[in-house]
Amino acid sequence: MAPRDPEFSAEFRGQLDLLMRFRRDVRRFRRDPVDEAVLTRCLAAFQLAPSVGLSEPWRILRIDSNTARAAALQNFQDANARALAGYDGDRAALYSRLKLSGMQEAPVQFALYCDETSDQGHGLGAGTMPEMRRYSVVAALTLFWLRLRAEGLGLGWVSVLDPNRLNRDLAAPEGWALIGYFCLGYPEDVSQTPELEEQGWERRRADLPIDTR
Repeated sequence: MAPRDPEFSAEFRGQLDLLMRFRRDVRRFRRDPVDEAVLTRCLAAFQLAPSVGLSEPWRILRIDSNTARAAALQNFQDANARALAGYDGDRAALYSRLKLSGMQEAPVQFALYCDETSDQGHGLGAGTMPEMRRYSVVAALTLFWLRLRAEGLGLGWVSVLDPNRLNRDLAAPEGWALIGYFCLGYPEDVSQTPELEEQGWERRRADLPIDTR
């Protein structure tokens, strides 16, 4: 017998909407440890994620050693200084006040990669659009992010980095493309509003840009 398509209640849909609203890019973490069983349960979201050609190209490097964490943090600090130098006036002053990384507090940290050399999936869909592998990793990350939030955890995406330097420091395999460096833990506080909006850096669009052809 074919499985029955589930019917989701209005209450469930409301909770799902709330979950998405509280999925924030977290920069401020408590130092409380994360239970490994909870983390494993959240990581299982990757195995439910879609991927081009069923290639499952995501690869995770967990960053636990003091040496690797120090190298990643120094990478961020150097890249952040260069980014600050690219602004001036009030925008530079505002940038300097932004907290753009939770790397000094987050108990769990990892680098997420896309394996662009994997034979899994036999190239279906990626032959014409190889970037679909990276998109697949980001799609999987989104499911993971929501699952973390449902467990009371938060995730922060650190994008102010030199990816080539990070790859060298972490000895990432050849053919792996960095998607991002991530901090994970319990957030200090929660909000439905992005911190960058709260700090006055940018505002969310009120409209959804849809055009027709």
